[in-house]
Amino acid sequence: MKLGVMEKKVRSLYIRSRIPGVEWAVNQYVGCAFACKYCYAKFLCRWRDYGPWGTWVEVKINAAELARRRVKGSIVMSTVSDPYQPIEARLKLTRRVLRYMDKRNELSILTKSPLVVRDVDLFKEFRSIEVGLTINSFEGREKRLFEPLAPVQGTRITALQRLYEEGIRTYVFVSPIIPGITDVGAIVEETRDFTDYYFFEVLNLWAAGREFRELLRESYPGSYSVLKDDEKFETFLKGLREEIRRLGIRVEGIETHKHGWELVSP
Repeated sequence: MKLGVMEKKVRSLYIRSRIPGVEWAVNQYVGCAFACKYCYAKFLCRWRDYGPWGTWVEVKINAAELARRRVKGSIVMSTVSDPYQPIEARLKLTRRVLRYMDKRNELSILTKSPLVVRDVDLFKEFRSIEVGLTINSFEGREKRLFEPLAPVQGTRITALQRLYEEGIRTYVFVSPIIPGITDVGAIVEETRDFTDYYFFEVLNLWAAGREFRELLRESYPGSYSVLKDDEKFETFLKGLREEIRRLGIRVEGIETHKHGWELVSP
């Protein structure tokens, strides 16, 4: 299916963030061609009549110009897209935005793409920057069902290591954690030597949408049952917290959705 690319001029690039501890969000793209089935940003389709999630990308063509604006506080990139999705290889919009941003701002970038290593030279210009890779251990059947168009896990891990070796502060965003599918221990063991910290997020069934709930229920009924049943879910969370503590890693937090954000110290 051909990707629909919608060009749009906007008034502002820096939007006040709802993420605790982060002042600003930057999304030079809206929508994502990785089209992950569980993506929470699918809600945007309610206000953009472009088609199903993953079939379109909105490009803020004046984003680089707007990036020159000076704001105070921390910035996260991106919250409703991936800044290094396939179209970025051609447009280089993320790279231009980074070039014009105030390098004194504290910047956090999250992606699933190994393309992120292209911009190491610009990352080094920032006073404070961190780059995270989303890693969830989805391979084989899970990869085909949940995120068939996203980069494979191995390329994400290689990108993480390359960034770390270049002196960039890195983190692993383990998400979504699905009971019986996401191997948290394996992810940590494979990445702990080149990761500064971890953030864990358990799948939010409601935010993932009706279609994904049905997909999970039909394909992995055991996982679905744990997420739906309060008692099973509490047992799962207890085991997850204990496993994270045993791993002895630096953890910024865990998002469980039913209980909100919490710090889990090793």
